[in-house]
Amino acid sequence: MIEFFKMSGSGNDFILIDNRDNSLSVGNVNEFVKKVCERKTSVGADGLIIIENSDKVDFRWRFFNADGSEVEMCGNGGRCAARFANILGIAKETLSFETGAGIIDAEVKGNMVKLRLTEPYDLKTDYDLNIEDSPYIVNSINTGVPHVVHFVDDLDVCDVRGHGPLIRYHEAYQPEGTNVNFVRVIDRNTIRIRTYERGVEDETLACGTGAVASALISSWKGRIESPVDVQVRSGETLTIYFEKTDNGFEKVYLEGGTSVVYQGQLWEEAWK
Repeated sequence: MIEFFKMSGSGNDFILIDNRDNSLSVGNVNEFVKKVCERKTSVGADGLIIIENSDKVDFRWRFFNADGSEVEMCGNGGRCAARFANILGIAKETLSFETGAGIIDAEVKGNMVKLRLTEPYDLKTDYDLNIEDSPYIVNSINTGVPHVVHFVDDLDVCDVRGHGPLIRYHEAYQPEGTNVNFVRVIDRNTIRIRTYERGVEDETLACGTGAVASALISSWKGRIESPVDVQVRSGETLTIYFEKTDNGFEKVYLEGGTSVVYQGQLWEEAWK
C-alpha cells in the first residue's frame, strides 16, 4: 500500500507521495507514474509529485508529467507540494524546496499558496513559426520550463488542440519541446489563457508556469502591468507579481488556491 494525497491547484490535479523514508518501491518510476496518472483505469492526474529529504531546505521534490517524463518545475504542482508539506508538518507556513529549476520559496496561508519562482530566461518576442504553411507570430520564455505565448482575439474559438501540438513539437523547440499558451488581454491587469501542456499532451484546466509566462510576455509587450490576474480554463484566477528590469524580470511570484481532494492508499492493482 502506498499512502498518497490527491490535490488540485486551480484545476491542475496531482498525486503526492511522501517518500522521505525512501520506502517507495515501484520498479521503473516513470512507468509507475504513467499507470497511476491514467484516468478511468487508475487514480488519474496531470502529474505526480514525490517528496524527498533535502540537506539544504525543507524538502526536495521530483515532479513527473502524466506521460512519465520528469521535468524541472510546475507552478501549480509547486503550490500543492508546499501545502502538502505544511499539512504533514514537513515544513512551516514559510518554506523552501529544491526543484530541478532551483530553490523555490513558498508561503502557505490556508488553502492559498504563493510561490516565488526562479528568475525567467530565454525571453524572445515576435518571431515567426511556420504552422501549416502559414506564418504564426509567437513569443517565448522559460519560467522553470519552456513556454510559447501566442496572442489571439477570440480565446473561445482558437484551436488549442489542433495548433497546440504543432507548436509543442515544432523543430524550433526540439528535442525537449515546449508548452503552448494562447492568450487574450482583457485589461491592464487581467488576461485569459488556455494552455496545451507538454507531458500531459492535451489542454489542461490550468498551468502555473504558463500563467506566469503569459503575464510576463504581455508585460514585456507593454499591454499589462503587475499584479496580473490570469483567468484559466477551470474558471479560477491565478495572480502573478513581478518586477520588470532592463533585460527581463525579477521577483516573480505565483499565487492561487489549492484543494485537497482526498487521501488514500494505492494498491498494486493501480499500476500493475
